[in-house]
Amino acid sequence: MSTQPLPLEGITVVAVEQAVAAPFATRQLADLGARVIKVERPDGGDFARGYDTAARGLASHFVWCNRGKESVAVDLKDGRGLGLVRRLVAGADVFVQNLAQGAAARLGLDAATLCAAHPRLIAVDLSGYGPGGPYAHKRAYDMLVQCEAGLVSVTGTEEQPVKSGIPAADIAAGMYAYAGVLAALVRRGTTGRGGPVEVSLLDSLAEWMGHPLHHGMHGGTAPARTGLAHAVIAPYDAYPTVDGSLVLLSVQNDREWRRLAEQVLERPDLADDPAFATNTARVAGRTATDAVVAGALAPLTAAQALARLDAAGIACARLNTVADLAQHPQLAARERWREVGSPVGPLRSLVPPVTYPDGPEAPMGRVPGLGDDTDVVLGELGVTPEELRVLRADGVVA
Repeated sequence: MSTQPLPLEGITVVAVEQAVAAPFATRQLADLGARVIKVERPDGGDFARGYDTAARGLASHFVWCNRGKESVAVDLKDGRGLGLVRRLVAGADVFVQNLAQGAAARLGLDAATLCAAHPRLIAVDLSGYGPGGPYAHKRAYDMLVQCEAGLVSVTGTEEQPVKSGIPAADIAAGMYAYAGVLAALVRRGTTGRGGPVEVSLLDSLAEWMGHPLHHGMHGGTAPARTGLAHAVIAPYDAYPTVDGSLVLLSVQNDREWRRLAEQVLERPDLADDPAFATNTARVAGRTATDAVVAGALAPLTAAQALARLDAAGIACARLNTVADLAQHPQLAARERWREVGSPVGPLRSLVPPVTYPDGPEAPMGRVPGLGDDTDVVLGELGVTPEELRVLRADGVVA
């Protein structure tokens, strides 16, 4: 039986957000029980709604980042619409925005202005490159920030740099914004005051680049691009099996190498061979190391190779596809899937990674249609049906 409420029950978040970073942050807050009111343009809404139609006619990015929110469609360029949003913010605990640099300040929706007016408010300015410096007004999309942060330079093969297959900069910034809000809520609980929070995509992804950054700054050279291999660990790669699958394994220390040599490769002589006995030697002779491992696994099926590796206590995995992930036996066994509502009917969705065994499940509310909640939310502000009719006729709300 549930004995605890969700951590953010009773917290109201207003978000003027678009694309991925800010919506991803506020979805985490919704998953923890906060009420999240998403403010969108009447003429199409969050532009991520139009990225694709892969989720049964809805955009996959939008479905991923916006479940559990209420959508209010308001034109911020109209003074009446901006006034409505300011009234919403006045009653909120948290405000999040990721408008183009300078746009929020022109509207009076920047964190400094709002926190001065509402001392208990926590207001997040989420940007590409931060509020100052020569890059402050540059457009900052995920792939561009991946390049500026050097992620692309260490990802891919020796011949070809590649960006991450997921929006790493957006996710990094979204998670730091989410963490920043939680920390600010704790501080408000002790001081009674909210305050501004600043997060940028570049700062966030630069932090995630800590290993190659410190390796390069202090070791003299940045790690080389090595595909699925690891720049400073061997064996650490994907190896083909007889049934055409790829099996990945990672040996983290020399004790594990001994077990791999004796129990998987069936070459106990390699455990003490100076050419293989230490990680330094294996990295220096990576070609020979990989050849030995590949030769041992090649006659096996993927299932046989994984069983042998698991029995020896060697970290291993299959190279799964996205379709494989959707059917992953571990996710199924732990009941990590639910259905959420949407304008096109129920959609399969993952339970949030953070769960509370002594509390209720994450609400995992519906994916909203554009403006679905405009009338209800504005009605709570005291806007009458007749006022709404006029605002709608004038295109201020939708």
